[in-house]
Amino acid sequence: MPTIEEVTEDVPETKTETKEKSYDEMTPEEREVKDAELRAKEAAEQATLPYQWKQELGDLDLVVPLPKGTRARDLVVKIAKKRLSAGLKGKEPILEGELCQEIKMEESTWTVEDQQSLHIHLEKVNKWQWWENVLTHHPKLDTRKITPNNSKLSDLDGETRGMVEKMMYDNQQKQMGKPTSDEQKKMEALKKFQAAHPELDFSNAKIS
Repeated sequence: MPTIEEVTEDVPETKTETKEKSYDEMTPEEREVKDAELRAKEAAEQATLPYQWKQELGDLDLVVPLPKGTRARDLVVKIAKKRLSAGLKGKEPILEGELCQEIKMEESTWTVEDQQSLHIHLEKVNKWQWWENVLTHHPKLDTRKITPNNSKLSDLDGETRGMVEKMMYDNQQKQMGKPTSDEQKKMEALKKFQAAHPELDFSNAKIS
C-alpha cells in the first residue's frame, strides 16, 4: 500500500522592518539625543589620535605630545601643501598622511613647547571651509555641527560677518545636498509666481 506524504508549504515569516528616521524627520528632542550620541562617538574617536587639534575658519592648530626633554633638533617635521608628517628622528612618524585640504606652506609653522609637545600651526588656503579631519585617513567630524567662535565673528563688520555666515550656511547645505540660500530664494519666488498663475504649467521649470 503506497504511503501518502503530507506536503506542507513553508510560509515565509513576514518581517516588519522599521525604517530609521532621517535627521530632518526627527523631533527636536530626538535630534538632541542623536546629536549627543554623535558628539560622544566623535570624542571617543578623536581621543584615539596621537594629537589634539582645534580649528577656526582660517587655520588650525595641532598639539602632539612628545617625550620630556625633546628638542627641535630631535624631530623631523615636513609640511607640504597637501601633506604632513612629524616624528622623532630615526623612528616611525607619529603622524603622516594627506591633509584634508590644501594649506599655505609659507604661513604654516611648528615649534616645540616646554620640551614635551610639538605645536603645528596650519594656515588654510580655503578660509571658508571647516575641515572634517586633519589627515584624510583619520576619523571625521560632522562639520555641519561646527559653529565659529563668536569672538572671531564679532571682530568683523556687519556686512562681512553676514557674508561669512551666508557662505558657511551655503557650504553646510551643499554638504547635505540641500539648496543654498540663493536657491531657496529662487524656489520661494517660483512658488509665489505659481500661486499667482495657476493656469500655467511649471512641471518642467528648472531653477538655475
